[in-house]
Formats: sequence, C-alpha cells, structure tokens
Amino acid sequence: MTRRSCVIYATGIVCAHLLIVGIALVVAQVFQTMIHNRLKKELTLTEASRVFESWKNPPPPVYMEYYFFNVTNPEVFLAGGKAVVTQIGPYTYREYRPRENVTFLENGTKVYALNPKSFVFVPEKSRGNPEVDILRTVNIPAVAVMSELNSYSFLLRTFVSIYMKSLGVEIFMTRTVHEVLWGFKDPLLTKIHSIRPEVDEMFGLMWKKNGTHEGEFVFLTGERDYMEYGRIDTWNGLTEMSWWSSNQSNMINGTDGSVFHPLLSRKELLYIFAADLCRSIHLGYVEDVDVKGIPAYRFAPPHDVLQSPEENPTNAGFCVPAGDCLGTGVLKVSVCREGAPIVVSFPHFYQADDKYINAVDGLHPNKEEHETYLDLNPTTGVPIRACKRAQQVNNLSDPPPTFPQTATIDDDSAAQMRTLLLIVTLVSNFPLLIVGMGAILLIVLVVLVCRSRQKKVRPVLYPCTYYQETLNCFFL
Repeated sequence: MTRRSCVIYATGIVCAHLLIVGIALVVAQVFQTMIHNRLKKELTLTEASRVFESWKNPPPPVYMEYYFFNVTNPEVFLAGGKAVVTQIGPYTYREYRPRENVTFLENGTKVYALNPKSFVFVPEKSRGNPEVDILRTVNIPAVAVMSELNSYSFLLRTFVSIYMKSLGVEIFMTRTVHEVLWGFKDPLLTKIHSIRPEVDEMFGLMWKKNGTHEGEFVFLTGERDYMEYGRIDTWNGLTEMSWWSSNQSNMINGTDGSVFHPLLSRKELLYIFAADLCRSIHLGYVEDVDVKGIPAYRFAPPHDVLQSPEENPTNAGFCVPAGDCLGTGVLKVSVCREGAPIVVSFPHFYQADDKYINAVDGLHPNKEEHETYLDLNPTTGVPIRACKRAQQVNNLSDPPPTFPQTATIDDDSAAQMRTLLLIVTLVSNFPLLIVGMGAILLIVLVVLVCRSRQKKVRPVLYPCTYYQETLNCFFL
C-alpha cells in the first residue's frame, strides 16, 4: 500500500468517526444538556459563591428618580375647575440595597434575608435641588385625616374642618421637595399626636424608609429545583396575605424582582411580589433586546394587571371591601398603608382609563417613558436592565409624585457576562464544530480520491484504421 493510499484511508476513517460522533452528539444534545445542568447547579445560592455575593450585594447601580407634579392653579381647582399640573424633576438618588442577616435554612434549600435600602442624592443626575425647589401639591396629611373621618357624623366632620382652618391647614400645601419626600413636622399631625401619641407628627412620602427594609424574606435557593431559584417562600412569616378579598389576590407569588431562574422561555409569565404594592404582579414577554452586547428578553406587565374587574374578573379580589372597585389602571392600597387614602398607578396614568387622564391637564402617558420592564438574559436569568415606574396618588384628580427606579448592568459585569455567554455558546455548539470538521475532511477525502484515480490512467495508442495502396504495372 502506497503512502498516498494510507493518507486516503486515514482521512476516510477520521472523517467517518467525526461525522458519526458529531451527529450523535447533536441528536442527543449531550453538551447542551451538560451546560444546562451546570447552569442549573451553579446559579443556586448555595453552590456559586460569585453569584451568591452578587445576590447579597447587587453590583449594578440602582437609581431612584422622583418626579413631582406641581399644581399651577389651586384656586381654580378649589372653585371646581380642572387642575393643571407641570412635572418637575427628576431628583435622583443612588439606592443601596445589600442583603443582611443572611441565614440558610433547611439544609440550604431556603435562605432568610433582610433587604434594607438607603438613598444618597446624586446632583449630576438630577434636575434641580430638592432642598431649594418649592412644590405645591395636595396636603396629604389633611386629606388622610378627612378620609379617616368619612365614617363619622357630619357634625364631627364639620367641627374638624373648622378646626383645621383655624390652624391654617388648607387642601394644598407648599413645601420643598426634600420635605415632601423625606419628611417634615406637620402642624395638624402634631395636634393629633398630642391626643393620640401613636400618630406620628412627621410626614413624608419616604419618611422612615431610608435605611429600613420592606420585611423579612425567606427565599428558595433552587437546591431542589432550579425553577424555584429566588422564589419567595415567606414574607414576614406569611405564605399569603390577608388584605385582599380573594385567595388568589392574597397569594405571594414569584421573586422580589432581583433574580430569576435560568433558561427563561419567551412563553412563560414571570411573577414578582411587590411589597410596596402589597401584591404580586406578572410580566409577559415583549421583545428581544440587546444591552451592552448581551442578548436579553424584555418582560413587562401586560394591560390586564391593573384592569378593572369588568374587563378582567380575576382582579375583583383587589376590591376592598368586595365590590368597591376603581377603574382600569389604578389600584387602591389603603388596606396595607395604615388606612392612608393611597392609590397607585403607572406614571401619568399610563394604561389607565381616559377618565383619570382627562381629569387633570398636563398628563402625557406614553410607553417609552412610563412603562415598567425587565430585560433578562434568558440563559442565566440575570437582570441586565430594569426600570420600575410607579405613581402614588392620594387624590385621583391630582397625581403627586412618580417614582422611576432604574438599574443597568455595569461595564465590568457586562464584560464578565459576555465572556460567560461566549463560553456557553462555544461549548453548546461543540458538536456542530465536530460535524463541520467531519464535513471538511469529507471534502478533502473526495478530492484525494479523485486525484488518485486520475494519476492511475496511462495514455494508450489505439489503431483506428489503415489503408494499402497497390501499384499495378503493365508491360508491353
């Protein structure tokens, strides 16, 4: 056997093995399964120290932006006219949210944690100075007191109203943004405090929320099932709430929004328990996006999350008392806010009934500025970019502040994520690489065989025809 023949036979054997092994691996999805199983294991709180540290101290900076509606025509509004508002802000604060008192429970299948939040003003990302800028808005303490007296007699309500006027308390108040946000000593609450010490004399939308947490959480680590990774097991010792009027509405579903299980599907609904909304909400797939070179799925609350019970009967449980319902796009959360007359919505009443939007001049709801969404890498389930937008309303005819909360993965974390995804892609596609190499060797084999056959052919001369010429001689 010649050297050329040996090369041909060896190439054929290697080609056959590569094609057989590669095709078998592709069909069996061995490497994909191996990667998926590895991800399921490593993306649990107990088995990946790096992920665990990231879970304890989220690396992407989170910013809370506060916008306020300044009422420009209080006299017209008090006379029965339509309020006109102008939006001011944002007043941006860096939000720090490390998890503390982390304790593993039940052989590492659960983890207990507190999540205190603290805020630091960021002037370069703000438009204005909260300690200087003046805001005219609804006097929330006064409205809260009057709302509390709705169940009392007309005579008592009239007496309290006269007493409030004697104190100089009006329906609208003028305060600095910092006071409205972080607290001030209210004269009406101070008088009530002298009679009922349990009533705090300070008021602020974020009063006592700087450095405090939203409750005690116990999370599932995903040790038993990767689909449970980050899911809330209990909140303040509760497996369900009791504020709402149906069992379904009282369920505590999903995660806290900071983590999700790996290997996400476009078809699934993601659930988040929002303590500030006193309920769980769901998010559906919207579109594929790219964040700093990282592929992500965008999930956002669909329109039915805040639909009225007439449009979505499953939301009837959020009417308290039962049957006392608001329209689409708003949610009354007074039941979990110590009786304060608070209604929440998306900013500018985005996705709400037109009656709320048209009740005030100066609102301009749109998807780009007012939609809440999460951009999640589908392989790891890690949030790459998030924007939570909410509006707290104390009077449906005058929306005071909106709270966009944004976070985008930082450059270092993005680089690490891109490297991880590149490795995952290469390993997952390794069988296809084997098949490709086998195909290339197959082409080489065909070329070698053809060239070998050509060199074995020798030129041969074949007699095609002949002729004979005869010369006849005649002699005389």
